[in-house]
Amino acid sequence: MLPQQELSQWVEDLNRAQDEEQERIFHEASEALETSELGLLLESLPMGERLAIWQTVAPEQRVEVLVAMRGDARSTLIDNLSMPDLRAMLHGLDAEDLIELSQSLSDKLVDFALAKMSQDQKTWYEQSQQYDEEHIGRYVDHNLVMLTPNTRVAEALRAVRRAEHPMLDRVYIVDKKGLYKGEVSLHVLLAADGQARVDTLQDDIAAPLNAEMDVDDAAERLEHSDQAAMAVVDENGRFVGRATLRLAMEITRESYEAKLMARAGLDEDTDLFSPVWLSAKRRALWLGINLLTAFLASWTIGLFEATLSQVVALAVLMPIVASMGGIAGSQTLTLIIRGLAMGQITFGNVWSLAKKELLVACLNGVLWAIVIAIIAAFWFSSVPIGGVIATAITINIVVAAISGVVIPVILDKYEIDPALSGSVILTTVTDVVGFFTFLGLGSLFLLG
Repeated sequence: MLPQQELSQWVEDLNRAQDEEQERIFHEASEALETSELGLLLESLPMGERLAIWQTVAPEQRVEVLVAMRGDARSTLIDNLSMPDLRAMLHGLDAEDLIELSQSLSDKLVDFALAKMSQDQKTWYEQSQQYDEEHIGRYVDHNLVMLTPNTRVAEALRAVRRAEHPMLDRVYIVDKKGLYKGEVSLHVLLAADGQARVDTLQDDIAAPLNAEMDVDDAAERLEHSDQAAMAVVDENGRFVGRATLRLAMEITRESYEAKLMARAGLDEDTDLFSPVWLSAKRRALWLGINLLTAFLASWTIGLFEATLSQVVALAVLMPIVASMGGIAGSQTLTLIIRGLAMGQITFGNVWSLAKKELLVACLNGVLWAIVIAIIAAFWFSSVPIGGVIATAITINIVVAAISGVVIPVILDKYEIDPALSGSVILTTVTDVVGFFTFLGLGSLFLLG
């Protein structure tokens, strides 16, 4: 894969070009980039140009390009293709590609693709449908060599030569009932006696993945192993397929992208050039939620309207209180969300972590409260104002730190993505607490 800046350069060149020049640049990119990267390149184009350039994609590359594209972009492109083009593309599709594309295809097209598959591919596809989208068993790879325990080494090597699968570094031993028995690496096979049985050469490796294991957990386990792929078995020990390191990297990337997009209320499948009405519809709900939280903060400020009218300095300094609490809370929130995603945080250690964050908040709160108090006191020639804002900032930073720990843990417990809702709730808490504390203290000590 080329460095990211080179892909970005292709995107820039492609978007600046027109008509035949655009087609020429895309053709050059097709030769320079991996096929999967062409999907990202196509997504960078507005819909009209995207459809025009699609016609120049080589037929043998089209499926892989579609698989690499995000869900929205892929679905929109498929919806604009003619039925003959779709049928030609789906003819001879393998199970793994159909699993990726099925959500963008009609039931009729899925049935057509299945009808054109070999029996093995059809069986593997139907097997994958037994698992949810969150299970690793849905995405296993079948580009491998399976052997029975009594297979001789010489026969095993012949099977390997016939297979010619990518990333084939080992063979899998499966009995006649389909039960997983073990694995043998190719370098062991090559060094072994030709008449030896493969089950006497099994590698000492980690236990296989369970097909119902969460994809993120499976990806993490595979990344921390020393293997390029790991066997996947069902609850009865039957061999399902293998999960590759490449799959693990894709899952990790998609998980990161999903969390990044979720923080803005967006989906990772969102197309850069999705229709305006669709983009507006998706974002409207999130804006509405934020509007409610903004009204809550404004209502809190409104409670102290009389105070603000008499002490203008409070209105000037008010944003500082909310901002300091928000930043402190987001630091803790980000740390906790990462820990939850990595499986490092449980109810066994969350309170120890909360104590640590509380101490950090107290230290930073006092430090910056003193700095801001001195500045505010000189700015408005009022020591009481400096004392009020110092107290309010300390309280708000402490509350923000506690909220940054508690909010994501509670959301995670109730299976709500903390990356999606955590920042909104935290912002509301820090704004309301910050404004209420600051203005309440101002009313008490400056007007009391």
